[in-house]
Amino acid sequence: MYIGYARVSTAGQKLETQKELLKKEGCKKIFVEKVTGTSTAPRKKLNKLIDYARPGDTIKVTKIDRLARSIIDLHNIVKKLNKKNVSIEFIQDNIKFTAGKNVTAMQNLMFNVLGSFAQFERDLIIERTSEGRERAKKQGKHMGRPSRPRKDIERALKLYDERDKNKMSVNDISKLTNVPRSTIYHELRKLRG
Repeated sequence: MYIGYARVSTAGQKLETQKELLKKEGCKKIFVEKVTGTSTAPRKKLNKLIDYARPGDTIKVTKIDRLARSIIDLHNIVKKLNKKNVSIEFIQDNIKFTAGKNVTAMQNLMFNVLGSFAQFERDLIIERTSEGRERAKKQGKHMGRPSRPRKDIERALKLYDERDKNKMSVNDISKLTNVPRSTIYHELRKLRG
């Protein structure tokens, strides 16, 4: 069975192009994930895909960098799949690792070169992002979420203290004051020491 894996790393990227190509390649099931290749968060859909795949299946991915952005991660995933007797094919890179067959020297070279380029691109993105963040800090720009006006937080805390009288839940208070629940709880913990 052909199984697809599609991943986007930013909100601006679209999954549809990858999904269409995977369907055209005959994938009966497609695992879709929205997570950056640099994230330390577990890629749950990738793990489900690896668990789902059975001996004789072929996993199709549009490009190497959709599966992994580090050469070590890439090798580990491919090894894990091959141990399960599952083949993997990178459609646009024109590379296929057939389970149980020896990889040719040319395939191995291309795999490593393309994987290295994916990691290089990832490293450049991290470098540029860090430089941009440092430049913004030097210019005095605020990084992170905008802070809430203190008067809104104080109003939310007052409503929280009077919640028995006004019959409001924390969700109600949050909606009324536009202060997130997490901020309300954080401020309450600070007050209670």
